[in-house]
Amino acid sequence: MSFEGVTTFLAVAETLSFTKAATRLGIAKSAASRRVADLEDALGVRLLHRTTRKLHLTDAGAEYAAQARRAVGVLNDANEAVRDRGDAARGRVRITAPADLGATYLPSVLQSFRRKYPEISIDAVLASRRVDLVAEGIDLALRFGALEDSSLVARKIATASSYFVASPAYVARRGVPATLADLAAHDVVLFRAPRGTLRVELESCDRRGQTEAVELRAMLTGDDLSFVHRAALDGAGLALLPWFLVAPYVESGRLVQVLPRYRARGADGHLVYPSSRLLSKRVALLIEHLLAELKALRAEPSDRAPRANANAKAKS
Repeated sequence: MSFEGVTTFLAVAETLSFTKAATRLGIAKSAASRRVADLEDALGVRLLHRTTRKLHLTDAGAEYAAQARRAVGVLNDANEAVRDRGDAARGRVRITAPADLGATYLPSVLQSFRRKYPEISIDAVLASRRVDLVAEGIDLALRFGALEDSSLVARKIATASSYFVASPAYVARRGVPATLADLAAHDVVLFRAPRGTLRVELESCDRRGQTEAVELRAMLTGDDLSFVHRAALDGAGLALLPWFLVAPYVESGRLVQVLPRYRARGADGHLVYPSSRLLSKRVALLIEHLLAELKALRAEPSDRAPRANANAKAKS
């Protein structure tokens, strides 16, 4: 059996289309069909159910695709490892990240990486869904939350604590809450609170370890952090947002921090990559670059120089 037959079958298995697989591989549809047929003949088993409208993997085809994908991945890693023995770092790295973070920090960080290594290209996949790194050929992922896949190697980069912020216009119009109880009298914009309420555990920054539960009631909710962020900038109300997302806006004065004593401890963020793959030189270089450059993800307000905040302004 030929290696081309295996890779063609994997492309068909992923797209469930000879036409799409052929386009991806840059070959004719008839050539793709012939390669898969030759592979089935060599194996003595049918891998695909073909109808006039759809393709389906057989049970044997699904099992073979899973095993072959891992084998092809190992072979590709071996090829890249040999190429990496040269002095120049080159090739492509595919990285995935949450859309909010990708739009905020990754463009400038990846551009600074490319200035250092111009022969390495970057393909950024920004998505709210959990991307399957192996199945989709992703080299590296930036993830927040529990790491359920034990086959991944993880390097922690941050804990995404969230703080209350509001626009200067909202503060001028409605004032600022002095205590957590005052939140009930304010408009609040929440992330992922479909029923309009969200119970959060808030940690006191000046009394580490002590927490207080509060139920927030929202006038506006969204399932995307960028939406909540934009709404806060537009003066819709108070928002509880990750510090890495709002820090530049607090620094510039476009947002002000309120109730600065409190934060909601968020999920840990990690750089992760499949343990089944050899770590290529270009991926290792990007990991080290990201660990050095994504400092804003590890920063907290207490790490910065003291600034006037909305509560302090209200008392002056």
